[in-house]
Amino acid sequence: MRDRQTLRDKMGVYFVIGTQDCGFSREKTVEIVREALAGGVGTLQLRDKGSKLTSEERCELGRQLQELCREHQTLFFVNDDVDLAVRLQADGIHVGQDDMHLAEVRAMVGEAMYIGISAGTVEEAIAAKNGGADCIGVGAMFATSSKADAGEPIGPAGLREIREAVGAELPIVGIGGITLENAKQVCQAGADGVAVISAISRAESPKQAAEDLLRIVRSI
Repeated sequence: MRDRQTLRDKMGVYFVIGTQDCGFSREKTVEIVREALAGGVGTLQLRDKGSKLTSEERCELGRQLQELCREHQTLFFVNDDVDLAVRLQADGIHVGQDDMHLAEVRAMVGEAMYIGISAGTVEEAIAAKNGGADCIGVGAMFATSSKADAGEPIGPAGLREIREAVGAELPIVGIGGITLENAKQVCQAGADGVAVISAISRAESPKQAAEDLLRIVRSI
């Protein structure tokens, strides 16, 4: 059952990952996720873009990651692929502005699944809120090379404007170029958490990176 407070509590460190972030290795992807979850990641999003996996292989990878998430009481989201999210009965689906309309997504996934929407402007954020989104991913916060479609950075100031526009109740996670050095700024601007890719996937210790990010988020 969808519960905003649970979602907010779990979004402190939101890890986005796919095989493209791990040398196109399923095994490495699973290992990095295992370490990151041990470090306190509360929400995991499978975003497998431009990978070499077949649909069945992607589904199997999703099952592996979902099982790890269950072991750690971590929410499991799928990026864009509504069919895969339904097949796996994921906790949530995240869609971008150019993907399927929110009402269509809700009709496909049912009432139990969380829906996250990307938003880079106040107008997009308000539309997502009014359309029934459970959370929004706001960005890009800073310049990033991990997500080619991230758009121009809006910075913490842009996130602050969005938070003021949508109010305090809608869970917000900042995304795009977030590191240990700038994560605090994102949370101080009104985000409930930080969504990262390379800050964990490229870290010498994914577990330590997750722990450090969580400590920063909880310090605000």
